[in-house]
Amino acid sequence: MYLWIVLLHIVGAFLFVASHGVAMWMVNEVPRQRDSRRVAALLDLSSTSLTGVYVGLLLLLVGGIWAGVEGGHFSRGWIWAAVVVLVVIIAAMYVVATPFFKELRTALGQRTQGLAKDAPDPTPLSEEEILAIAARTPVAALSAIGFLGLLIILWLMVLKPF
Repeated sequence: MYLWIVLLHIVGAFLFVASHGVAMWMVNEVPRQRDSRRVAALLDLSSTSLTGVYVGLLLLLVGGIWAGVEGGHFSRGWIWAAVVVLVVIIAAMYVVATPFFKELRTALGQRTQGLAKDAPDPTPLSEEEILAIAARTPVAALSAIGFLGLLIILWLMVLKPF
């Protein structure tokens, strides 16, 4: 049964990374755009991948915790370190990405989370202002957090150093 549980964890991790890859490519493309409609389309495409991201994360967590319990891994430090790194990645991504993309969506005139239902839609900014915000996309920070975090988690899970 243990191998099936690990398979569930790996399938969840794969679905999470594959779905989140849409956002990764979007982050790299947004600052290169010269048309706000393309920026809006990229943001919409990224939003469509969120179901896969969340389903993958759920399977990853359920499978990982279950495999950790079944395999007796919670007495080892590497699994706790992997959990901490995952939490740090999620928190860092949220802190860096959420305010920026909320600002960019508002600049595009899109409704964002936290806007009252009866509030009017935001007024779009000018094309130049939107593209100036898009040019500030935190590509380096988000890429570093994601890639470094993923490498650390893979190192911990594969090599189990402690």
